[in-house]
Amino acid sequence: MTTARPTTEDFKRTFHATTVASTALAQRADAGDDPAALTFADTTLVVDAFRAARKRDGTPYSSSFRRSLLEMFFQLIAYGRRCGTLDDLAGTFTRVPVEHVISVEEPNEDFIGKAIPESVIRQLDAHLDTLGTGNTYGCRDIAPDARHLLYRTMYIVLRDTGRRPLEIVSLARDCLETHNGQPTLIWDNHKRKRHRRRLPITTSTADAIRTWQACRDQLHLPAKGDRYLFPSLTPLSDAPYISSTYLSDALRLWADALPPPHAEGTDPKEQRLLFDRSLIYPYAFRHSYAQRHADAGTPLDVLRELMDHKSIAMTQRYYTVSLKRKSEAVAKLSAHVLDQHGHPSPTSSTSYETRSVAVPYGGCTEPSNVKAGGQACPIRFQCAGCGFYRPDPSYLPPSSTTSTNYEQTAKPHSPWAQPSSSPPPSPHKSPPTSKSSTA
Repeated sequence: MTTARPTTEDFKRTFHATTVASTALAQRADAGDDPAALTFADTTLVVDAFRAARKRDGTPYSSSFRRSLLEMFFQLIAYGRRCGTLDDLAGTFTRVPVEHVISVEEPNEDFIGKAIPESVIRQLDAHLDTLGTGNTYGCRDIAPDARHLLYRTMYIVLRDTGRRPLEIVSLARDCLETHNGQPTLIWDNHKRKRHRRRLPITTSTADAIRTWQACRDQLHLPAKGDRYLFPSLTPLSDAPYISSTYLSDALRLWADALPPPHAEGTDPKEQRLLFDRSLIYPYAFRHSYAQRHADAGTPLDVLRELMDHKSIAMTQRYYTVSLKRKSEAVAKLSAHVLDQHGHPSPTSSTSYETRSVAVPYGGCTEPSNVKAGGQACPIRFQCAGCGFYRPDPSYLPPSSTTSTNYEQTAKPHSPWAQPSSSPPPSPHKSPPTSKSSTA
């Protein structure tokens, strides 16, 4: 709710919102200078401007950020009318909540660009000495060396733990514990309201936190942030800890000032690809954390616990199966694939996704049939005699299971075996005859 004394963050966002609205109203013939002439259509014009709001680099803001800008603007209008400073604003310039809304866009968690590649993270690490410099939050409150160490520590914890940005900035001052020589991070899952969660971390990550703790103890900061590892640096802040927005802003300022990072791979001219720096933001490191563990072979149930997800399905949305892991899976199976003559027919790791379509007990590699998804075979159900047929043993149960079933079938019945519910007739007795036959 808008107040006479907003926080710094609320003021910045409200000022941003009025800039978007003013730019939209400047399209009127009177450039929007006459508030009494504004109409309901102008309200729609302003809302459309918020729907299309973009960053300086031309990429759209998230739907949640655009919704917050819209709310801030109309809260300011309502506050001005209550205070009497907007008495000359036309009553027709009003918002209809049902129509003037910005719908929430669900993020695509399957987008591979979410995770920052490890090669890009290594390039970022090489320039850690410049993080936290420039016009970042705290530049007028603490010394440059302390500010650099503050943002450096937040980045290291963000990179190494995969916690959400809010969970990083709200860490408690005494967030470290040691169990059997293994450092553990104590953190709060604000999203699911699960507090004092424990996450094993590396010794280097714990050392970075301890270094900042020693520096933090020497700083004179607002008392309301005494409980937090990364406290607010000014008494005007609304929260007792640093806003995650400041972390995001500092990361964006730092990434944009670095030399263009290179992505993995090359273009057709064998030139190294450039990585899109707009994909470097705090939450992306959470995806990188999940991807790192998935590539290292961490069991899915363990990774779910590390991510503190309720379901495995949610954890699976945070990483992708890399081409390297696909190639390894194909290489293991290729030694068992035979052609129709029984000769080995190893598959190529690069043709994993398009090499065949499923047919009974194997796969078909005939190009036109593969392209048609298995619907263009002229000799359907005669795969065994086709040169494009590849038997696939992966459908078979393990050999140990097969041999066990065979042994159980061939094994004579033990005298102490449980009798069946309907024992077979005795060989010394003739089967009973029906009434009709005895008649």
